[in-house]
Amino acid sequence: MEECCSTKPKKEHSHEGHDHDHSHEVQDKSTLQLFLPAIISFVLLLIGITFDNFVENTWFNGWIRLVWYLIAYIPVGIPVLKEAFESITNGDVFSEFFLMGIATIGAFAIGEYPEGVAVMLFYSVGEVFQGMAVTKAKSNIKSLLDQRPDEVTILENGIPKVVKAEKVNINDIIQLKSGEKLGLDGELLSEKASFNTSALTGESKPDTKSKGETVLAGMINLNTVSQVKVTTAYQDSKLSKILEMVQNATSQKAPTELFIRKFAKIYTPIVVFLAIGITLLPYFFVDDYQFKAWLYKALVFLVISCPCALVISIPLGYFGGIGAGSRNGILFKGSNFLDVLANIQNVVMDKTGTMTEGVFKVQEVNFGNEFNKEEILKQVNVLESQSTHPVATAIHQFVGEIDHSIQLENVEEIAGHGLKATINEKELLVGNFKLMDKFNISYDLQTENIVYTLIAVAYDKKFVGYLTIADSIKEDANLTIDKLRGLNVKTTMLSGDKTSVVQFVANELGIQNAFGDLLPEDKVNKVKELKAKNQTVAFVGDGVNDAPVVALSDVGIAMGGLGSDATIETADVVIQDDQPSKIPMAINIGKQTKKIVWQNIILAFAVKAIVLVLGAGGLATMWEAVFADVGVALLAILNAVRIQRMKFN
Repeated sequence: MEECCSTKPKKEHSHEGHDHDHSHEVQDKSTLQLFLPAIISFVLLLIGITFDNFVENTWFNGWIRLVWYLIAYIPVGIPVLKEAFESITNGDVFSEFFLMGIATIGAFAIGEYPEGVAVMLFYSVGEVFQGMAVTKAKSNIKSLLDQRPDEVTILENGIPKVVKAEKVNINDIIQLKSGEKLGLDGELLSEKASFNTSALTGESKPDTKSKGETVLAGMINLNTVSQVKVTTAYQDSKLSKILEMVQNATSQKAPTELFIRKFAKIYTPIVVFLAIGITLLPYFFVDDYQFKAWLYKALVFLVISCPCALVISIPLGYFGGIGAGSRNGILFKGSNFLDVLANIQNVVMDKTGTMTEGVFKVQEVNFGNEFNKEEILKQVNVLESQSTHPVATAIHQFVGEIDHSIQLENVEEIAGHGLKATINEKELLVGNFKLMDKFNISYDLQTENIVYTLIAVAYDKKFVGYLTIADSIKEDANLTIDKLRGLNVKTTMLSGDKTSVVQFVANELGIQNAFGDLLPEDKVNKVKELKAKNQTVAFVGDGVNDAPVVALSDVGIAMGGLGSDATIETADVVIQDDQPSKIPMAINIGKQTKKIVWQNIILAFAVKAIVLVLGAGGLATMWEAVFADVGVALLAILNAVRIQRMKFN
């Protein structure tokens, strides 16, 4: 029964019936074109009713009357009957199209022509409104799809040449004029350039990039002509991955949505057989049984029972939630994650790059006097160039250009510890103090009370000393924790950084529980402990080391379209602009979506139950039935699209 509002991407193969997506039709037609069949039917219906009831005549009867109402029926009836036929050929016999077909053809069979036309007319109008609502819900995603240009200008021997974006090769040079969108990810070759990054982050404020920095597809060049060296294939760009996530989002269905689908598949056949029972069974129990009268009641029952309001509004509600998220720079990979976020009890977060800027600066260098400080720093800089960690960037900025004369051998990254390599047949270790302990490097230093990140260095089995590195807390981090507290959500911070630093940041932010000196497997164990207490856990992280714990949590949230690819691909929700305040916003969108979905379920069931009782007692005609069905569907649609206009700040 999901055809009423199918929001599945085309590449998904449906095993649940015929895919029927009104939004594609709606996008290609004007409002007049959409409503023209209904307008024609409505005018002909009104004229027919006028001839029937208000104009004295002798000719509007018999076959002329039948043909008139058939002509009125055709513009709205044929598309629905066609859908019913296609649904049946796809194995879904009991669709809402089938119900409407039976009800209206039955009305014609017993001579209730105006009611037959009216039922199909109002149903078709409801379908158009549904299509328009789905299109509105998709508009945010469509605007995101439009961010990627089809063509780019590359330089061949210094001469500009326009080519298809997907044909561009890695290491090609793109020339980007002022106001143009970048088509592929790359490295900025110009000294400086300002970009509008709203396609990736949801934020339109300019972001100034310097030579050598990464720039991403979808960014808009704001000032001078710039040159960018392509570093990633078209299909592998961050924006391409984001678009794929959004397009696939509706294939991940929420439990409520899946339940309604299953319910509709059981419910609709029961309704059809009950209608047959209402028509035939009274013959055995009623003295003055009239087939036509009981068939009419059965048709009324069919129209009332059509589950359109449910199968339209529930997927539309979830789609609205996904759309509201994408408008605010939050990508939900499925409507099921909206449901889980609505019930989240504990948000567990990484520190670096999540609640802090992840932009480190070297504060001081404390090396022993027996070592050549400049030489060791050059070696550390070369080794750190093998890492993408923010600490490596800080060291590079502090030390300067990499000395390529220094040859590294046996480079190894030890997860949660640091880096190891051989230089001149001597071992160089750069990382935290757990790395020193792992390789039995002795040091005489009390590190517990230093509220800085410490990078320890050892060379030739001897402790050289350490660098202190500081990071700053993000502007909206305090607001994030306050909002989470307001939502009755607990907060926990897990970090590989040393405990004193983690505790300091946690105290500054008011985070209830904080743990430092954790390896990736320690983070996994901490989350397992929370889940063992039957807590619904969301984990927020941005680094490659966070991928295992992101996968384990009930909802994994990746910070930033600029975060680690592994974490983004593992995550269920992606916050594109690295703002932690989007965490409570995502939870709020989940809560509001769930609230609207349940409002629609209760509304649909309550109204249908009332009208069914009236219909069973003979108090509701087909007119009341169609107004109840289409009216509830339209109210549910209007309620579902309401989430598009909500403010979540």
